[in-house]
Amino acid sequence: MNNQLFRHVLLPAFAPVLFLVVATTLVDVLGCLTRGLLAVAIALLSILAGLGAAILGARGRMKGSPDANWWAASAVILAVPAVLLLLLA
Repeated sequence: MNNQLFRHVLLPAFAPVLFLVVATTLVDVLGCLTRGLLAVAIALLSILAGLGAAILGARGRMKGSPDANWWAASAVILAVPAVLLLLLA
């Protein structure tokens, strides 16, 4: 249970936190272009990882695996940076 909480909730939560850190960083620190490219790259990687987690969750749901809900939770958490990118853009 503890290992699953780390793998499926805390580790994917790193992406939204990193996105928010980059998005709230002052322009003087990173520059406007660099900050924007980093935010888009984090959101894109998060989307790709979220799609992978959703596929694993759907595959596990079809097989009746108890870990399918954990993968679904990971997919939802990994979707947060993309939603934030749309809201902040």
